[in-house]
Amino acid sequence: MGVIICLISLILIALSFVVGFYIRKLVSEKKAGSKILEAEKFVEKYLKEAETKKKEIIIEGKDEVFRLKEEIDKEINLRRKEIILQESRVRQREEMYEKKLEAAESKEKLIEKKIKSAQECMAEVEKLKQFQVKKLEEIARMNKEQAKNYIIENLKNDLAHERAVKILEFKQDIEEEKKNISKNILALATQKYAAEHIEEISISVVNLPNDDMKGRIIGREGRNIRCIENLTGVDLIIDDTPEMIAISSFDPLRREIARQTIEALIIDGRIHPAKIESIVNKTKEEIDLDMLKAGQKAVIDVGARGVHTEIIKLLGRLKYRTSYGQNVLEHSLEVSHICGILAAELGENITVAKRCGLLHDIGKALTHEFEGAHPDLGAEISKKYKESNEVVNCILNHHSTSEVTTCINAIVQAADAASAARPGARRENFENYIKRLNKLESLVSSFPGVERCYAIQAGREVRVMVNPDKINDDAMVILAKDVCQKIESELTYPGQIKLNLIRENRAIQYAK
Repeated sequence: MGVIICLISLILIALSFVVGFYIRKLVSEKKAGSKILEAEKFVEKYLKEAETKKKEIIIEGKDEVFRLKEEIDKEINLRRKEIILQESRVRQREEMYEKKLEAAESKEKLIEKKIKSAQECMAEVEKLKQFQVKKLEEIARMNKEQAKNYIIENLKNDLAHERAVKILEFKQDIEEEKKNISKNILALATQKYAAEHIEEISISVVNLPNDDMKGRIIGREGRNIRCIENLTGVDLIIDDTPEMIAISSFDPLRREIARQTIEALIIDGRIHPAKIESIVNKTKEEIDLDMLKAGQKAVIDVGARGVHTEIIKLLGRLKYRTSYGQNVLEHSLEVSHICGILAAELGENITVAKRCGLLHDIGKALTHEFEGAHPDLGAEISKKYKESNEVVNCILNHHSTSEVTTCINAIVQAADAASAARPGARRENFENYIKRLNKLESLVSSFPGVERCYAIQAGREVRVMVNPDKINDDAMVILAKDVCQKIESELTYPGQIKLNLIRENRAIQYAK
């Protein structure tokens, strides 16, 4: 019984599972069916919406195509109208050109007729001309060529006269205008640059602390003063003027050496020939350095760059050179500045113009040592030390020795003349005096055996130092006579010249 109940319960449980399974299956099938229906409805809905959108897009596309077609049609119509208008214009122009061509052809025909008639007239004129020429030849008794040459000759003479008159008038006008312009420019240049005028004299003065110093400078039996005069080439004037010694020499460099030597001796207090010689040598070295500094300062003032050291030294030497009483270095600086002003007024290179003006008288630093005119010497030196061709040409031609080829050359000539023509700048007599003394010294120095010579006493005396190894006492008398004869034959001078020959022997040994 229990077993049967268990079986029945198992069967019921199995049936309940089967029934539940079928019930769930039916429920799930119902739910799936409802979902499928919903999905079909959803798909159908969106298909309808898509169809609607498709129709709308197709309609919009058709509208856009229609609109674009209308725009294209409008543009085509406009282009067609423009083409028609241009065709009409071209047609009108063609018609106009055809009319002009017809008119030109008619004019050409008319011109041809006129040319023919003119040719016929020219032929008649030529016949008449030949007839008249024959008659004229018969009357004038000359042929055509002779008459032609006669007329041409008369015309040449008339035209030459008229041309000469016109050229003279133009030249006078140009000269007047050139003078006025050049005067204005030079006046402006000289106004912008005003230099001091230093008058060179042939005497320098040394102030003494007391009159006893005069005796010490003279020395025992005049040995000190004689040593100073022989070494420096000056003439010391010691007179009754209190506390003062005058130094006389035409050469500014010698006067300066003597002046500084005497001042150094006064300060040192030891005055004897050996000390004098030492101080003279030292003074010469100091003056050489001073000249170098003067040359460097001049180059810096002008603003010249790349100037060779040797040219700077020569510029410094111009500090102790004079030309017609005018200091050559000051004159060169003045010319350089005036050249710069003139170049600025005329639109030329200011730097080159100032450089040319500074170096234009560089040859005067060598005139006493070398033969030749200072423009030639200056050009040679500047060319040697690599100055430009323009600078060399300006130096060579600054005294108008040849034709002016550049504007800067003319500027240098004008500036040089303006500087020299300043009132009180130069003195002709003093320059002649300097030249005469330089020539006197050069003449005496040309004799063999002469070591050095100095013109003193305004050229009335020449002090000559001879080499004692080459000239003995007897030869001194012959040398003095020969020198005097050459001076008399080659020089012109007032009064008489005293020739003072000095032969000095020295014995020098060194204790070791």
